[in-house]
Amino acid sequence: MFKSPWSRALLAIVALTLVLPATATATPKWSKPKLGSIAQVGREPLMNRGMNAALAVHGDYAYIGSRTDGGHEGMPHGGIMVVDISRPSRPRLLTDSPIDAKPGESSRELRVWRSQDILIVLNTNCGVGDQLHHCTQPSISNFRFYDISGRNAADPRLIKQFNVDTHEFFLWQDPADPERALIFAGNAGSTCTIRGGSPSCPFSVWDISPVPEGGDPVTLYSGLHGYTRIPADPALPAVKPTGGLHSLSVSNDGSRAYFALLTGGFAVVDTSDFATGTPGAQPRPITLNEARPTWRGPGAHSAIKLWGRDWVWVSDEVYGTATGEDHGCPWGWARLIDITDPTKPTVEAAYRIDENDPDTCAEFNPPRTSYSAHNPTLTPNIAFSTWHSGGLQAVSIRKPWRPYQLAEFFPRPLREVMLEDPRLSSDPDTGRHEKVVMWSYPIIYDGLIYVTDVRNGLYVLRYKGRFRREVRRIDFLEGNSNQGDALCFEPVGSVPRHC
Repeated sequence: MFKSPWSRALLAIVALTLVLPATATATPKWSKPKLGSIAQVGREPLMNRGMNAALAVHGDYAYIGSRTDGGHEGMPHGGIMVVDISRPSRPRLLTDSPIDAKPGESSRELRVWRSQDILIVLNTNCGVGDQLHHCTQPSISNFRFYDISGRNAADPRLIKQFNVDTHEFFLWQDPADPERALIFAGNAGSTCTIRGGSPSCPFSVWDISPVPEGGDPVTLYSGLHGYTRIPADPALPAVKPTGGLHSLSVSNDGSRAYFALLTGGFAVVDTSDFATGTPGAQPRPITLNEARPTWRGPGAHSAIKLWGRDWVWVSDEVYGTATGEDHGCPWGWARLIDITDPTKPTVEAAYRIDENDPDTCAEFNPPRTSYSAHNPTLTPNIAFSTWHSGGLQAVSIRKPWRPYQLAEFFPRPLREVMLEDPRLSSDPDTGRHEKVVMWSYPIIYDGLIYVTDVRNGLYVLRYKGRFRREVRRIDFLEGNSNQGDALCFEPVGSVPRHC
């Protein structure tokens, strides 16, 4: 890899870039006083480019995607950034010319299939223009799989492209066979169509086991998510919308999926056919169609079951009013759902920050800022959740019916970036963290927390406070796969040796 002349000049600019001090905020009225803290260990501003997206971590390297495409001449957008994290206090950018940066492709979702040294990149949802994602041409959708073994870790080698479309995905590795893995995906819609030039269905399952040897993923299922509008007659008001499967998580044994269905709410689904390799596998709804918990607004964005307990953390994602009539204050928060009876889940508790208080909306409702819950990673007792301009929240879930704040973190925002996110960081900074956009699923790696901010780059953090020992003992944990310590917290068969 090389540093371009343009980037060498930019380094001098970045070195002079000033940062704004973090601003203190009051203790959220929705929670107890903080009992801990989250400290910054290291940061990498990623050339002050802005529009950062998902994060994957493996070995000595972090891989970061982009919310825009690679069509911005002279700018390091789109594709994959690679950061050396061998010294967590001093992350070092290796690629100022992103890998496989192409017009129309937004590298929105990343995972690493750790046992096979495979980086998975989903290009999707590239909105054209300065009101969406700054993309320079219509969205092109695909998965790309890269070999990151050995020397390829610092310079990923493309081994396969798979032309399908989806929105988000969960990576499930078979606990009995590390050479077998499935992608469970939702396209955030309710119908099958062509999107980004590729086939797209609400719920898809792909077997990616052939990929390490250069083979194609195998489609196990691509169809509807199994839930329908109530009443079915579109002329009548909707009691339960169909909703779109935005994202999902899967139990360690592969037998259950937890669907975040946007306006369609939340549901539990039997996915054991896929886990066991049953021919003609089908998803089998467990939650009754009429019993799905739903609520006002854009609805359920992410859903992750608590370890060893019949509760699920379900978060919204709500943008500012510039996005739509159903967006804006009080934005979105997290709900704790009891699935003791999975046929009839019930919302029993919620966690909010101050900006999620409806009583504040008349006086503060910026159109291009979001104080919404987003992506969570759960330890046995803590939910670490990115919260857009609400920073990174650490929440006690020891008693899921009574969640409360343990700590929060707000980075010091960069003074300027190349591209502001049109809908998440384009309002003026009034001291309420409008220039903070904590976004990715937090990844806990060797006891430290890695997370990306859309605007401000990559952060390495250390949690101090209640339950800190369970965090420090984690080798690897992320909310969107069942790899690493996930099997320590909810074993399938015998407890893995590394636990």
